[in-house]
Amino acid sequence: MSAPAAKPSPLDEVIARLSALHPKRIDLDLSRMNRVLERLDHPERKVPPVIHVAGTNGKGSTVAYLRAILEAAGLRVHVYTSPYLVRVNECFRFAGQLVGDAELTAALEATERANAGAPLTVFEAKTAAAFWLFAQHPADLLLLEVGLGGRLDSTNVVEKPLATVLTPISMDHTEFLGNTLTAIAGEKAAIIKRGVPVISAEQTPEAMGVIAAQARRLHAPLFAAGESWHVSVERGRLVYQDDRGLMDLAAPKLFGRHQFDNAGLAIATLRAIGTFRIANAAFEVGIVNADWPARMQRLSSGALGEMGPPGCEIWLDGGHNAEGGRVAAAALGDLEERVSRPLVVIAGMMANKDPHTFLANFAGLTRHIIAVEIPGEDNAMPPQRLADAARALGMRVEIAAGVEAALRGLAKLAYEVPPRILITGSLYLAGHVLALNGTPPK
Repeated sequence: MSAPAAKPSPLDEVIARLSALHPKRIDLDLSRMNRVLERLDHPERKVPPVIHVAGTNGKGSTVAYLRAILEAAGLRVHVYTSPYLVRVNECFRFAGQLVGDAELTAALEATERANAGAPLTVFEAKTAAAFWLFAQHPADLLLLEVGLGGRLDSTNVVEKPLATVLTPISMDHTEFLGNTLTAIAGEKAAIIKRGVPVISAEQTPEAMGVIAAQARRLHAPLFAAGESWHVSVERGRLVYQDDRGLMDLAAPKLFGRHQFDNAGLAIATLRAIGTFRIANAAFEVGIVNADWPARMQRLSSGALGEMGPPGCEIWLDGGHNAEGGRVAAAALGDLEERVSRPLVVIAGMMANKDPHTFLANFAGLTRHIIAVEIPGEDNAMPPQRLADAARALGMRVEIAAGVEAALRGLAKLAYEVPPRILITGSLYLAGHVLALNGTPPK
């Protein structure tokens, strides 16, 4: 006789009710957000000073560096990020701690009451609840990550942030943001506010043209990578330079060359706004200690390691677009130069992604792809479609029932050198993997 199903928690119940308010998961429109915030007495106007972060890739890592540096300097920092990997609580961080179930439930219920049954997406409800919570907890700063795009994103209701930050912009979510890089950059650059400093990562000429034009139009000072500030890797260390001087810092703990760029963007942001006096030691401590799960994360412990071939390395990365694949492949190339191992990629993607442009990044590194479906996601890509894309790239491909089955299948193969295994293609898959492994974000 099977055990009875666990009773939903109050948090699960309120999220289920909110999920029923709108037929779409994504519906970019600020009118519903403005209505519910007005009924909540505009908590977005009562939060600590905001650093608003948009872009295609690197938003979460850049926020992680900002938080770690600011906390190393002794400041209290709130953070709102998305999506979550295992638990919705991960989206809300109050002065270093994830919000508890009871407090988050109360905030979502307050939003539910204010909304009074009107159409509202779950992300809009979460964002309104975040503002409601952050307005009640004192802090020095709020790090606010855009969910999707920028212009019509639910976070784009803060009228006067301390700074706006733009991470690298590339092709993604074209069904919502447009099918050209210029259009996508326009959506993301729309978080720029009049007179508010803009700090931008290195961009393509098309994207930078849009950003620079928007900054000029709104008289917003622009601090662009490669012009106002520079970051480089020298002897394995991070070297940052701007018109205020040079800093020679330890390398980030987060793996990959792109993490030097993300750390540099965080440094440039804090030096551009100049609101807080931050010693070089705090910059270094923050860069070394910053942690952001599922971004080239080594799963060195947990349940999954015992399923794969003895001595194998298992890496997890939530990259899901062409640029995300490129930086993951570059990081794997660096690992290969250090210690050579055969590479196997276990991939699962959402149906609205392009498997060909993503997997093409790994064609020079491996010929072995295992396609899996992301469990519990209605819009998951069928593994056969992903497998067809891999075959078109000349890769050896197989389909497995899931990540666990893929690892157990690899364990049956004979390897002269234990393989390096990358699990990638989606943050939804990454969350599933962290839960399976017993190592959810803390």
